[in-house]
Amino acid sequence: MAAKLESNLGASTELIEGSGGIFDVRIDDRLVYSKFETGEFPDEDALVGELATQ
Repeated sequence: MAAKLESNLGASTELIEGSGGIFDVRIDDRLVYSKFETGEFPDEDALVGELATQ
């Protein structure tokens, strides 16, 4: 996921370890995906594609 965000969006990435199965994707402190809310990991290609059009 990090590599796709970097190569497709030019975003710098940082992994922040947590607990409890939380997997959030934030861009500039804006939550763009939350596994906690959806119950599943994101489809990487779909998420990157969606973010590229914003």
